[in-house]
Amino acid sequence: MLTIQILAVLGFAASWYASAVERKAQRFSDYKAICDIRESMSCTKAFTSSYGKLFGVSNALGGLFFYTLLFILTLFGLPDHIFYLSLLSFWGTLYLIYISYVKMKNFCVVCTFIYIINILLLIFATRIFLAA
Repeated sequence: MLTIQILAVLGFAASWYASAVERKAQRFSDYKAICDIRESMSCTKAFTSSYGKLFGVSNALGGLFFYTLLFILTLFGLPDHIFYLSLLSFWGTLYLIYISYVKMKNFCVVCTFIYIINILLLIFATRIFLAA
């Protein structure tokens, strides 16, 4: 479960950064985040787009909640819950990969880091789930 805890902490940190960028971009129209490399490689573009929210809630805030919940579940040793949440996040990740790379034609460094974390979470959660 240590690996999942580490991934949850990394996901939380990336989501926190995404939330900070999103807030600053909303407050300051000329804000340029470190992860904004060029027009087609922009975190801010991804975070502030219409796809940056689900049911009116920022994806970054959703990530903060998700990774916190996942970490707590590891403390209680609940591999079933961890697996199903990781599977759900994996499907959401596939959707966001499609939106970012295909629809928006945008490469977001932070988003890609989060996608990798979610894929790794599913791999390790599956291993723990099958071993339980």
